[in-house]
Amino acid sequence: MTFSDSHAHVYSPQLQPDQEELLQRAYEGGVETIFMPNIDHESIDAMLEVEAKHPTQCFAMMGLHPCHVTRNLARELYEVEEWLGRRPFAAVGECGIDLYWDKTLLAEQQEALRVQVALAKKHQLPIVLHTREAFRETADIIADAQDGTLRGVFHCFSGTPAEAEEVIKLGFKLGIGGVVTFKNGGLGKVLPGVGLDHLLLETDCPYLAPVPHRGKRNEPAYVPLVARRVAELLGVSVEAVAEATTRNTLALFGETRTA
Repeated sequence: MTFSDSHAHVYSPQLQPDQEELLQRAYEGGVETIFMPNIDHESIDAMLEVEAKHPTQCFAMMGLHPCHVTRNLARELYEVEEWLGRRPFAAVGECGIDLYWDKTLLAEQQEALRVQVALAKKHQLPIVLHTREAFRETADIIADAQDGTLRGVFHCFSGTPAEAEEVIKLGFKLGIGGVVTFKNGGLGKVLPGVGLDHLLLETDCPYLAPVPHRGKRNEPAYVPLVARRVAELLGVSVEAVAEATTRNTLALFGETRTA
């Protein structure tokens, strides 16, 4: 079976001590493609170094994470725009809105998201959305901007059936990670009503490790654990989940990763 991790911070300092071994475990476990969302200007070099070492497996995105938005966001957005004009990237991201940690910068986060949505359209790239405690705020901006050309994924989706339906109607995918294995994660009531054509698998490593590794460091080799739980909820084989979600991921990001 072949899997794709659609969202993994494998360049993270938490993973650097054994980064090569971690990537080897992923490849040996069938995780053949890994897509890396950017955080801010400080994460770019490490991310691109991983891509340079693993050019057929690891693919970089370019964006500004909402938790790294400040009142002086112009420099960060300028850096994102400059890089997008310099070389190919798999997507714009990760970007979005996060109201879990801090609600005082909502206006700045909204502006940063609107700018990055415009960049995704300009460069004809998919967009990767972070929506922690901010599904409504994020979805409203996407709905306003959707003219039929905008595509992407609501990463780490953990919303309601109605929110899942809204994502699909917007023309976006649902990124499913370790939360699907959590007893009270809520996705057990959502995914049975969602077809495989709308799903991507992800780890968001080093965060949100699936059961039985919950609370520990996450890594791309755990994607099959996510696939197994999705298969159980949908009543299909793990092979079917692997095939469909890998196809979906490469269809969303694949055209640009080889540009």
